[in-house]
Amino acid sequence: MREVVGVDGSEVALAAVRWAAADAALHRTTLRLVCAAPRTPGELGPEATRQGTSMVTDERLRWLSKAASTAAVAAADLDIEQEVREGDPGAVLLEESEHARRLVVGTRGLGEFTGVQLALGSTAELVAMRARCPVVVVPEAVDLEGTAQRPVIVGVDGSRVGEPAVAVAFAEASDRRVPLVAVHVWSDVAVDEWFTDDSRDWESISQAEERVLAERLAGWQERYPEVPVRRVVARDRPVRYLVEHGAEGQLIVVGSRGRGSMTGMMLGSTSRALLHCAPCPLMVVRGSED
Repeated sequence: MREVVGVDGSEVALAAVRWAAADAALHRTTLRLVCAAPRTPGELGPEATRQGTSMVTDERLRWLSKAASTAAVAAADLDIEQEVREGDPGAVLLEESEHARRLVVGTRGLGEFTGVQLALGSTAELVAMRARCPVVVVPEAVDLEGTAQRPVIVGVDGSRVGEPAVAVAFAEASDRRVPLVAVHVWSDVAVDEWFTDDSRDWESISQAEERVLAERLAGWQERYPEVPVRRVVARDRPVRYLVEHGAEGQLIVVGSRGRGSMTGMMLGSTSRALLHCAPCPLMVVRGSED
């Protein structure tokens, strides 16, 4: 299966291409570069009307050519496919995800109508919510140099729906030959010091949560004995701890939904928040019940 990258002509997309090229080379798979072009010039507004469909397509081809050159520099001898497809970028990438090993996008790209960069691209959030394969979102300012020896970070919520994320995280740590940091934060709200003075036995609760993490990791540690694992158990906001450890990591892996998510939600609150603030590439893995 191919590794698919969304290309839109932005520098952020090129950062995603660099990450995906190295990842495709690591996993010995084909890299597929996809650029979407609206079906009619009118969908792009006045500029496209003036330039015409052929000029729009030529522009997309130039974007792909630059992306392919970027990928070739990032990973030598890589099998690269490239295609301009008609349709909305989000819809095109969701269709691509049906047959992709994983889908890679930048956190933001060129606005479809204005050409202005968006704080978080609507395409990035859409594919993270609905893609049929794991999605990697690469931050705008990420520095990929010198990160190869950094650990993989995984958020473990203790639920069955989060099991696929743990499985992928162990596999990634093994393939990259780096340690795994398993972060289990068992409260969705920040707790001030004054609030801890109540009748609950926080020490017993903490020990129980440590057992939850140990149980979730046990089978995977047996399967990947070569992966050193560091466990982090805390009572706080999951996002804060994942960002903190992610600053020293090369990849954060989370489930698409977690224990705190409402039934039927396509993307959990932690995953959604990390789309905005993850300090390194973020991989969102669909849960077993998604």
